[in-house]
Amino acid sequence: MIDIKQQRDCCGCHACTSVCPRHCITMQPDSEGFLYPAVDKENCINCGLCELVCPIINQSEIRNPIEVYAAKNQDDEIRIQSSSGGIFSLLARKIISEGGIVFGARFDDNWNVIHDWTDTFDGIAAFRGSKYVQSIIGNSYNEAKNFLQSGRKVLFTGTPCQIAGLKRFLRKNYDNLLTVDVVCHGVPSPLVWKEYLAELYNSSNKFYKHIFIHSRNISKISDISFRDKTKGWKKYRFSVIRKDGTRLIEPSYKNLFMKGFLANLYLRPSCHHCPARSGRSTSDITMGDFWGIKEYYPKYDDDKGVSLLLIYSNEGKNIYDSIKTDYILTDYNYGLRSNPCIEHSVTEPQCRADFWLKYNQHGLSVVNKYIKSPSPITDMYCKIVKRIKRLMK
Repeated sequence: MIDIKQQRDCCGCHACTSVCPRHCITMQPDSEGFLYPAVDKENCINCGLCELVCPIINQSEIRNPIEVYAAKNQDDEIRIQSSSGGIFSLLARKIISEGGIVFGARFDDNWNVIHDWTDTFDGIAAFRGSKYVQSIIGNSYNEAKNFLQSGRKVLFTGTPCQIAGLKRFLRKNYDNLLTVDVVCHGVPSPLVWKEYLAELYNSSNKFYKHIFIHSRNISKISDISFRDKTKGWKKYRFSVIRKDGTRLIEPSYKNLFMKGFLANLYLRPSCHHCPARSGRSTSDITMGDFWGIKEYYPKYDDDKGVSLLLIYSNEGKNIYDSIKTDYILTDYNYGLRSNPCIEHSVTEPQCRADFWLKYNQHGLSVVNKYIKSPSPITDMYCKIVKRIKRLMK
């Protein structure tokens, strides 16, 4: 029987609930909004399957990629709509063109992040772009298994722990399965995300005051982007667009939700002890942003986004070779330097417990008390130094 004694010992992957033959495990939110398994002990038959499929109890070995690429989708429109280089869309189209199914994370009607599937080209768009909230897997593992057993190809994308959970749940290899995970910083609290949307109207910002008058107005949102590229890939911004066309666009370092997320104030406890980094998710491909591309290949960087691709299996290599991309075969260490989360979990802030105490009393605005913002003079100084360095190259 699965028994979570410390919150850090559950990544919320849903493998245990998906495998339970008696359906006596449900995922319940804790005080921080993260989902954890709750067992109906009266109906449990102690079969042990829930422990067998847990990716934290059963961690895989560290792996190194067999090839590493910097890559771009040659369709600039798709690339602008994507978080990095737009490679996911190419992989998804390839699978669907062969009669397959694509699983990914999307927003539901209330702007929760859930896992879902599509077998249409139009359906790919909902999975495109980063969602900095932990998606709810729901019944996706069982649905993927049913498609696999029926012989259809399946592309399953998710965070490393979700891919690890899927693989443990399946308990066998499928030739028609391709798994792709993302370089993951960690997943922030779904509770904070929902309360952030509901509390926007409390801000002194005119956009918030006059548009988000009540939390019911969440339904009037038409689009949310955590990685809006209108100012370029490297200066991505957080944006909310209403159905009437009005919008909020903020640099990530100014947006309240993103500031707390990037400062690790409300990540899931397991993210500070991730069981699936360094290739241990057993995915075929890992995708991320090649943030350091300008240092190594300056002519390749057009500020529209470049993907970092880590190929871990022959299946991953074969499908990548079958899609048409603009790419550079590169060195693993180049990507690792700008993406340390490939191998290392982010450190848990010493102030995390204090943040939650203050948050429960005062709301998300307390984020600013835990983050030191640079003064305008310091910010200008840094810009001047960067400009001088560019001129000296």
